[in-house]
Amino acid sequence: MSEITDFDSLRHALAENAARPEGPARNARAEQLLAAAERLDVPLAVIEALGHQLTVYNYSSEKDKMFVPFARLLRMWDERPEDFDEQETHSLHWVFKWMTTGMLDQPHIPLASIEKWLGEMEQRYRLAGHSERAVRSAEFHVAAHVGDVPRAERAYAAWLAADRDSMADCHACELDGQGWWQAERGRDEEALRFWRPVLDGEFSCAHEPHAALASSLLPLVRLGRLDEARGHHLRGFRLVRAKESMRSAYAEHVEFCALTGNEARGLELLAERPAYFTDSGQPRSRMEFLSVVALLMGRLTVLGFGGRQVPGPAGRSWTAGELAGHARVEALALAARFDQRNGTTYVSERVRARMDQPALVDRLPLGVRTQRQAPTAPAAPGPALATDARPAALTDAGGADAGGGGTGSGPRAVLDALLAEARRLSDTLQPNAVEAWAAVARAAEAADGVELAARDRAEIADHEAMGLGPEGAALFERAAELYAAAGDPGEALAALARAAYVRALAGRVDEAVAAVAEPYDRVLALYAEDGTGIGQTASVLMGRARILMRRVYELEEPAGADVPRPSDEPVLAEAETAVREVLALVDGHTGGDVRLASRAAEARAMLAELAARAGDARTATTLFARAAGEYAAVGLPWFAVEYEVRLAGLAHRLGDEAEAERALRAALEHGGAHLEPVGRAQLHLQLAEVVGGRGAAEEAAEHALEAAHWADEAGEGRTLGPWARQLLGGFLLRQGRWAEAAEVLESALPDLTVETHGDGAVVQTLWWLGDCLSELEEHQAAAERRLQAADIARHWPEQHDHATLAHLAAESLGQAELPAEADRAYARAGDLWRSLGNVHGLVRSLRARAWLALRTQDGPDRARELMTDALRECAAAPAAAPDEEARRRLVAELGHTHRQFGDLLARSCTEDAEDGSIQDVFEEALAQMAEAVAVFAALGDEALHGRTGAELAAGWLEADLGRPVEAAARARGVLAAYADVSEEDEVARGRRAEAEQMLRVVREQGDR
Repeated sequence: MSEITDFDSLRHALAENAARPEGPARNARAEQLLAAAERLDVPLAVIEALGHQLTVYNYSSEKDKMFVPFARLLRMWDERPEDFDEQETHSLHWVFKWMTTGMLDQPHIPLASIEKWLGEMEQRYRLAGHSERAVRSAEFHVAAHVGDVPRAERAYAAWLAADRDSMADCHACELDGQGWWQAERGRDEEALRFWRPVLDGEFSCAHEPHAALASSLLPLVRLGRLDEARGHHLRGFRLVRAKESMRSAYAEHVEFCALTGNEARGLELLAERPAYFTDSGQPRSRMEFLSVVALLMGRLTVLGFGGRQVPGPAGRSWTAGELAGHARVEALALAARFDQRNGTTYVSERVRARMDQPALVDRLPLGVRTQRQAPTAPAAPGPALATDARPAALTDAGGADAGGGGTGSGPRAVLDALLAEARRLSDTLQPNAVEAWAAVARAAEAADGVELAARDRAEIADHEAMGLGPEGAALFERAAELYAAAGDPGEALAALARAAYVRALAGRVDEAVAAVAEPYDRVLALYAEDGTGIGQTASVLMGRARILMRRVYELEEPAGADVPRPSDEPVLAEAETAVREVLALVDGHTGGDVRLASRAAEARAMLAELAARAGDARTATTLFARAAGEYAAVGLPWFAVEYEVRLAGLAHRLGDEAEAERALRAALEHGGAHLEPVGRAQLHLQLAEVVGGRGAAEEAAEHALEAAHWADEAGEGRTLGPWARQLLGGFLLRQGRWAEAAEVLESALPDLTVETHGDGAVVQTLWWLGDCLSELEEHQAAAERRLQAADIARHWPEQHDHATLAHLAAESLGQAELPAEADRAYARAGDLWRSLGNVHGLVRSLRARAWLALRTQDGPDRARELMTDALRECAAAPAAAPDEEARRRLVAELGHTHRQFGDLLARSCTEDAEDGSIQDVFEEALAQMAEAVAVFAALGDEALHGRTGAELAAGWLEADLGRPVEAAARARGVLAAYADVSEEDEVARGRRAEAEQMLRVVREQGDR
């Protein structure tokens, strides 16, 4: 840390400290600098150090300390105003606003004192000749804080009506406060109208749009503008995260999470700022923060997470339930102190209302990773959902009228009602049939003395077996015995076929084939004798077909031209024969029978799969589409989902992206509420890729967002979730939503692994993140991400990506004012470009290094060397170009290099250089510009902009060398070159304007 020896070194240190992050370290340094200023015995030095100390206190968690330096400054002003220069005089009056409104944050300061300071401010502003705009703004904030709405409205109107002058807050801060009042009064649309110029970037400052973005969150949600709210949260939280003084805005982001189904995200935000629980320098923002903590913890407790560990004040561990109570008590205690000071109950009422808010929406996906937790206490029961959207291969039981009757009430009546409902669901193949039969089983067990018929017991066992999957073989066999006892031999054989099939699901296919052989032969004989119906017969035949299809699925996927190996053909043929046997039985006999229609659709889908395996993708797509359509037509759309997904995959292989998109949309629609979260995530992810592939980045982002949400819901946040977040980040980047994309990509990175997702996905994510950070002017962070990506890509066989990333990292390092690191990165990129034979990349890296060298002590000579190397590489390259187009591009690169060499030479002249040396360097620069003009001219009209740019640069050099005639000639040449070029060409417009300016300058030179 440099020693303070004079006023200049003090000012340098003050500026250096002002650029540091907000926080105690900056405040402590400000205190040291004040002590150093006092030792200089220069009154203005003390004044500036006090003003700096006051500012850093104001923008920190120690805001209560700012009143002491202000009181000292005011005393110094009253005693010796001549010690203040113009800037410090302005600053003293400026911070009056901070004092008056800052006192509101401190409940120990009496309201009468605040009113006194408000009057003092008004008087001093009037004496200094300032507008009353800032005074009325301060009065508004006092009235709004105590709940004096009529006075607040009057002051608000006077604030807006008064003239803006040098004491008025910046446009961004004023609009934030004005919009806040509109939202406070329930006028959300009007609030957003006030905030719009700030949100759109028209006005900004050190703390805007940070605050406006936070304030806009709940109004946007209340208005149903959820996508904007999501974007403002991701963008705004990124801004407030680094600002210690913005605890109130930070709290608004936590509040937004609590009210939009993002409680887990809210917990993560609390964990990032543990000091916010206890920092006491600004009691009002602490009260607001604790109010929101109480809100979030209350939401978690209601949802069943009251026993979960949560971040809280240091010194002990906290559960959500414990912290809910603690935060509520603390917030209300602070509110009571304000109300005691103000003589009202207004603050406490607002705090209670904030803590007790109901959720605004159940679910607003954000796209960033959240850690999903299971509740510690059972939540209220919700509607049962199917857990599988695929065709229910096992849900074949029943189909015959059976079971006891009875009316009235009591256990028997309840059981009969449950039986009727379970049969209705199973007969119509509804997704919840297995759960309904489980309810029957529970009711039967609880109903003492109630006997079930054999048929009832058979169906209970049958459906219980279905719920067990591959473990249900023995129970299916028990169901078969019960069906036989109930006098239904066909259904008994169907149950045996199901028992055989689950053995195939367990991988015991040969055993399953043997087990299904007898039921198959017996059911055909029974059907021929009219001993059973078509439904039971179809069930057994379909069971056998499914078993044989398991053999098909165990075959390796065909490679190359999708032609099966000769050894596969018997397996495919046997399965096809079995499937066609099912179709021959049921086709044309389905009528209104949902089960038979389902058999036909499933058989057609099996044929589609066999066609795909045989390499006939077009037939497969036709059959999958027909099967899906048949399921939808008979009211079983959820069974269509699997086949629509297969259809989408085949359509993609055939290059029919429109059909792939249609099929995926249909799968989402048909699956509806019956889709498992993981299935929903996969469908949205595939749709994002397809829709993004046709350039619809906004819609693709919506699907990627949904995919990320459902992946988290499914517990796939570390596998499927990162893919979705990576895609979402890329689509947000395409839309220029840099801050949102950066938040999402940073959220994806911790879970993206080379082992699971591949190094290509990791590199792409880092690359995109580097692009976002560069656009956000976070250049050092951008360089770090790009170098991370480059270090992974350096091991790839093809090195173009490695070179590009090294080059981009060098650009970021240069923009981060790290010239030595940038030069090393450019040198690395240059070596790679040379090894790849990429002259354009090599030359650009050399030119960039030349410009970097110019900024160093020995720079001009080194810069010349590097630019000369670039010229040599350019000059030699066109002769070796593979074609005319490549040659012309290399010639253009040569022209740009001559132009940049000329610019570099002109800028290399220092202020203390002798006139003669400057003249010589300018002549050399002019020669380079002339070479550039000649090179671009040789390329004709396609290089017009390059030629005219070099002409104008040469013209300015001519003017500097005292040659107005030559300069004017170049300017007129540029005007002539653009005589017939459209006004819509922005480059042409700019060139014409510059040429006209040059003519004016040289005319003025001539007049002098």
